[in-house]
Amino acid sequence: MFTMQTTWSRVFVQHFLRKNRHDSIAKNLYRFNNTSSNLQRTCLYNFHVAQQGKMVPFAGWEMPVQYKDTISESHLHVRENVGIFDVSHMLQTKVEGKDRIEYMESLVPADVQGLKDNNGTLSVFLNETGGILDDLIVTKTTEDYLYVVSNAGCIEKDFSNMQNRAEECRKKGLDVKVEKIKKALVAVQGPKMIKVLQPGINFDLGQLTFMTSALTSIFGIPDCRITRCGYTGEDGVEISVTEDRVEELLKLLLSSSQAEVRMAGLGARDSLRLEAGLCLYGNDITEDTTPVEANLNWVIAKRRRETGGFPGGDVILNQLKLKSKGISHKRVGFISSGPPARAGAVILDAEGQKTIGHVTSGCPSPSLKTNISMGYVETPYSKTGTAIKFKVRQKAVDGEVVKMPFVPTKYFTGK
Repeated sequence: MFTMQTTWSRVFVQHFLRKNRHDSIAKNLYRFNNTSSNLQRTCLYNFHVAQQGKMVPFAGWEMPVQYKDTISESHLHVRENVGIFDVSHMLQTKVEGKDRIEYMESLVPADVQGLKDNNGTLSVFLNETGGILDDLIVTKTTEDYLYVVSNAGCIEKDFSNMQNRAEECRKKGLDVKVEKIKKALVAVQGPKMIKVLQPGINFDLGQLTFMTSALTSIFGIPDCRITRCGYTGEDGVEISVTEDRVEELLKLLLSSSQAEVRMAGLGARDSLRLEAGLCLYGNDITEDTTPVEANLNWVIAKRRRETGGFPGGDVILNQLKLKSKGISHKRVGFISSGPPARAGAVILDAEGQKTIGHVTSGCPSPSLKTNISMGYVETPYSKTGTAIKFKVRQKAVDGEVVKMPFVPTKYFTGK
């Protein structure tokens, strides 16, 4: 059965790639098709099928790549209205114990200690050479635990890493406990999100700013954790909700009279995050790239630059000290015309003579109507405005290094 399903999914991905040209999502579909043998389903699988979602293998799960809309239509709908993504395949973890902060800071370079209550930060798990094991969001809650969300494709690696470190800490006499949270997780994204959700929440969502979180009831559904964040560059929230009530919540949101709300799939999620200049783990950041090389210096908190104490700290702090002289290559953004530069495309210098890097993500931008991509180039070629060429279909295509995000982000900061 899996062989038939895998064959079908490859055919679908080929069609999807030709029609939509969102290569980074297709690359991951291929990668996980080749490594997965037993696909898992989120608790919303039947709901997706009922909504006419096109299900494909992704990160070991069957997930909707799109619904009735085309990828571009769904993408633009999220930019203008409200889209809902099922992200229940991601790993949600609770870290308890009086030494939970010291424990967490032994895994990531974030200043977890300095976080205000119910505030979170994007961070990265690191290996001993400074490579990125995964990206994550860690939130310090008022309920005496840390709430951690990391990627579906790294569940086994992440949880094993967290468990092993917790055991090491306990052997040293520290009090820490790590457990998985078995709940659904949905992302409600778009400029009209607040109009849709506010009627169902008993506090002013204007007080919930970007990267803050609250435990509340939503439309009478208790025990929901709502966090002002997302992966689209738009204003939005992620809601952790019990599996037995999540479908009820989605039906209420989809029937809202305050805005047009639609389900959205992996295809739109990928193009939205690329326009926002956000990394996809496994493509744009890996165990072979450090935060400095990935142009993510800001994930190394100010206090942690002084104290260190995180995996790969010596390597990363040295790179920060040396600045551009400390790294041989750097992640940057590009725009180009003509055939799009896809993940894996070779990047050449302006004369088309020297190979200087490679593309990690790329697609035609539905919002900008031009080709966008990101990738790694040799550091001397990373300056904004640098002319480069992509090798596409054995031809040289003109491109230029530009600042990211490609589309301005609209995170709600309360200002």
